[in-house]
Amino acid sequence: MFRHQGKTRTLIHNLRIASLLSFVAGIVNVTGFFAVQRLTTNVTGHFAFFLDEIFKLNFWQAFVYFLYIFFFFLGSFVSNFLIEITSRKNDLYIFVVPAFIECLILFAIGFWGQSLPMNNANTIACSLLFAMGLQNSLVTSISNASVRTTHLTGLFTDLGIELSQLFFYKEKEQNDKLISSIKLRLTIISFFFIGGIVGGILYAKFKLHSLFFAASALVLGLIYDNLKFKFILLKRKLKNG
Repeated sequence: MFRHQGKTRTLIHNLRIASLLSFVAGIVNVTGFFAVQRLTTNVTGHFAFFLDEIFKLNFWQAFVYFLYIFFFFLGSFVSNFLIEITSRKNDLYIFVVPAFIECLILFAIGFWGQSLPMNNANTIACSLLFAMGLQNSLVTSISNASVRTTHLTGLFTDLGIELSQLFFYKEKEQNDKLISSIKLRLTIISFFFIGGIVGGILYAKFKLHSLFFAASALVLGLIYDNLKFKFILLKRKLKNG
């Protein structure tokens, strides 16, 4: 689900990566909000707050909201920068470094974050926004912009458009394409909600340590993808041998 790109990428690959990463994002979204009362998976709300503080002449608070937006952007920039560097050496491993950095951030905030919220809520928010920027850019690049997993506004817009198009596009090829796209968007939305529910349940008991579960899910997904890739290579080798 991580390695396939371009023409070799199928709906199944996108469904798998969408379910995994939207589940992770759902946990991060709820955990971050409960811990520091900040949105930590998207910047739409932060942009509105940024402008509101500017008009109120609260420039320091406006700068804080600007930092939230910037760190999400920075995560996206760093992720794709690393992908471009890696792709010049080996296309099969373009996802490794951004995914590793995301896991590292989630584990770090889960481990040390418990002592930070009272005085360093902004540090946690910026760190999680950076991690989600990494993730969103990574999955967007891998899936050729078919999958985005950290926020739902655009997904519900696209879902509404595509559901309405079902009444008008009746040709089999068009209809199959629409149904595949709707299935993908419903998968992202569903697993984001499931991740949010799981995140809320875990936060009630483990607080910021619940981020360990998000990071572990991502690690397990990477391990599964690597083992499956090696298994496929082994099958090909035995078949050709």
